Amino acid sequence: MKIAMISLQDNPLTALHEPGAVGRRWHVAKLSQELHRLGHEVVVYTRRTDRRLPGRFRVDEGFEVVHVPAGPAERLGQDEVVPHIGEFSRFLCSRWSADAPDVIHAHHWTSGLAAVLSARRTAIPVVQSFHGVAGGDSAEIERLVGRGATGVVVTSGEEADELSRLGVRRSRISVVPWGVDTGTFTPTGPATARTGRLRVLAAGDLTPDDGIDDLIVALTVVSWTELVVVGGPDRRLLSGNAEYARLSELAARHAVADRVSFLGRVPHAEMPALIRSSDVVACPQRTPSFGLVPLEAMACGVPVVASAVGGLAESVVHQVTGLHVPPHNPTPLARALRALLGDEVRRQELGAAAQDRVRIRYAWDRVAHDVVRAYQRATGPEVITAQRAPAQAYARLRRALAGEEGTG
Repeated sequence: MKIAMISLQDNPLTALHEPGAVGRRWHVAKLSQELHRLGHEVVVYTRRTDRRLPGRFRVDEGFEVVHVPAGPAERLGQDEVVPHIGEFSRFLCSRWSADAPDVIHAHHWTSGLAAVLSARRTAIPVVQSFHGVAGGDSAEIERLVGRGATGVVVTSGEEADELSRLGVRRSRISVVPWGVDTGTFTPTGPATARTGRLRVLAAGDLTPDDGIDDLIVALTVVSWTELVVVGGPDRRLLSGNAEYARLSELAARHAVADRVSFLGRVPHAEMPALIRSSDVVACPQRTPSFGLVPLEAMACGVPVVASAVGGLAESVVHQVTGLHVPPHNPTPLARALRALLGDEVRRQELGAAAQDRVRIRYAWDRVAHDVVRAYQRATGPEVITAQRAPAQAYARLRRALAGEEGTG
C-alpha cells in the first residue's frame, strides 16, 4: 500500500534519533517506521521550516520525508500556519496528479484540512487522526475535516464520543491507541537512584489539570513515601513557573516539602530509569487524557494509579494493571496509594499483568496492524462516495484559510 502521511506542523525527520522526542512528531515517525517494516511505501509530507532542508529525504528507517514549500521557511505557530494551508494543499494536488497514493493519513486538523482539500477531486481516501479534539475556535473546522474524511482514527473511546457529537459517523471511527516502545520501556535495566523511601512518580505538563496538588495533599497521610514530579519547564527555569510556586507552597503548608521533588522537563530517554525506580506511577489528571506515561509505566512492570477519565480509564484496567480513582479527590487517591505501597506482592502482580497488557495491545507492531485495518476500512469505493463532503462544506473550509482563495 502507498501511504501519504501528512504531518504539516510536526516534522518526524529527526524524531527517531532524538532522545527527547515526544508527541505527534515522534508518533508519526514511529508509525511510519512500523508501516514500512510491514512492507508499505510511506511518504511523509511536512512544511519546510528551514531552507537548508532537502526537498526529499529518505531516513534510515525506510520512509521518505518531503519538505513542502508553503509560507516562510521558518517555524510558525498554529494560527500563523493556517493561511499557508492552501499553498500546501496545492503542492499535494500537483504531486498526486502524477503519482497518487492509495490512502492519505493526516495528523492534527491542520494536516486534515490540507488533506481533504487536496483529495476532494480524486478518489484518494483520507484517514484523519486528530490526536485529541481541540474544540473552541477549531471545532467547526474539526467537524468539517472529520466529516470530509473517509475514516477517522482516535486514541480512545472518549475521543470517539467527542467526534460523534461533532457529527462524524461512528461507523467511520477506528480506536487505535498510541504505541509504546517495548524494547526501551522494560522491567529490567538501569534505574535512577533511590532515597530509601517508597517512591511515587507523576509526570505531566505542570498545569492544574495534572492534579499534582491532589497528590501532595494525599501524601500527608501516606507515610515514608516521596513524590517525584516530572514535567514543565527545564529545571533551571522552574523557579519562575507559577504552577511550581503554587505547588511548592502547598507542599510546605502541608509539611511534606521534604518529600516532594520537582525535576522539571526530563529527556524521554531518561524516563525508563525513572519509572523503574518507582513503586507506583500516579496519573491523577482531572480532565480526559490518554498520555503515554501510564503505558510506559505498565511496560516497565510498574502499577499505575490513574483517574478514571478518558483514555486513562481505558488503558489502565482497574484491579488488573492498576487502580482507578475519581479525579480531583485526594482521599481515595491516598487510599489507593496506601493499598499498593503497603503490599509489595500486589504491586508485583499488577505490574506483571500490566506488562502483558502493553505487549499484547500497545506494542508498535500491533498498533501498525490496527492502523492498516483502519486504512482498509476507509478505502472501499462505497465508503469514499458516502463520505464526500458537499461543495458548500469545502467553501467553508476555504474561507477558514484566513484569506486563501481558490485552493487546489
